[in-house]
Amino acid sequence: MASVIRRLKGRDFLTLLDFTPLEFKALLERSKEHKWGLVKSNVLRGKYVAGIFEKPSTRTRVSMSVATFDLGGVFLELPTSSLQVSRGETFRDTAQVLSRFVNAIAARVKSHSTLEELARWATVPIINMLSNKFHPLQALTDVFTIIEFFGSKKVKIVFLGDGATNTNHSLMIASALAGYDYVVGAPRDYWPDKEIISEAKKINEQTKGSLEVIEGPIEAAKDADVVYTDTWFSMGISDIEKRKDLFPPYQVNSNLLSHAAPHVKVMHCQPWFIGQEITEEVAYGPHSIAFEQAENRLHTAKAVLEVLSI
Repeated sequence: MASVIRRLKGRDFLTLLDFTPLEFKALLERSKEHKWGLVKSNVLRGKYVAGIFEKPSTRTRVSMSVATFDLGGVFLELPTSSLQVSRGETFRDTAQVLSRFVNAIAARVKSHSTLEELARWATVPIINMLSNKFHPLQALTDVFTIIEFFGSKKVKIVFLGDGATNTNHSLMIASALAGYDYVVGAPRDYWPDKEIISEAKKINEQTKGSLEVIEGPIEAAKDADVVYTDTWFSMGISDIEKRKDLFPPYQVNSNLLSHAAPHVKVMHCQPWFIGQEITEEVAYGPHSIAFEQAENRLHTAKAVLEVLSI
C-alpha cells in the first residue's frame, strides 16, 4: 500500500469519485494504523490547515482540528463571517491568498461549486468537510466503522429516508468502492442524483458490489447487515410539510429492524432528531454504533491529512 499512499500526495479530497478502489482501501488501512497508534505523531509538524466554515459543525470541526493538533500541526478555524468573503471577496482570491499561508484548506460549504472553485485556484490540497452534494469524510469513516464490526465480509447496507442527501451520495460511492451491496429506500421524489447512481454502478462493475434504489422501506431493510439513516430536515430545506407526509414510513424503529438481520447495526452521521428519522430505543439501543462512528471521525481525518502529505 505504500506506493498507493505515495501517489495520493498533494491530491484534493472533494469526492470519493476521485479515488480508485485500491486508493480507498489504502485510506482505510491508514486510518486503522492511526487508530492503533502506528503512525508518527509529528507528521504534520510545522504545517497549517485553514478550516473554512459556512455551516455549523461539531463532529467534523472537532475531529479535523484535533487530528491536526495530534499530528503536530495547527488548525485555523475560519468561519466565513470572519473572512473577507463575507464582504464580497471571491473564493478565487481567498484560495490564492490562503495557499501562501497554509498547507491545506478544509472547507464546509453550502455549495459544492465553492469547493471546486477553491480547488481550481489553490496550490494546496482542498478537503471537503461537507457540501450540498458530498460528504466524503463521513463516508470514509462509515466504511471504516463497518469493517471494524464486520471485517472483510460483504455486507448489505440499507439507507432509509432522504436519498438525495450528501451523506447518502458519498456512502453510495464508498460502498461501491468497498464492493458492498447497497440499497436506498426512499420516496421517489427523494431518490439519489441519477449521475451519481450511474457513477457508483460503474465502480460496482469493478468491485462486484451492487446498488438498488426502491421505495419500500420494509422491502429495503430485509436481511440488512447495516441500516443507516440521516435527518429528514437538513439545513436549508424548504419542503417541510411534504417531508412530514412522506418520510414517517422510513423511520428506523424496532418494527423496521425486525426485518433486518438479527446482528444488524444501526448507523447515523448525527445530529439526529429522536422521534423523527429514528426512535430513542434504537438510537441508544444495542444495535446502534453511531457513537463509534463519531469516534472514528478522528482517525480517518488523520489518515486524510497525513496521506495528502500536507
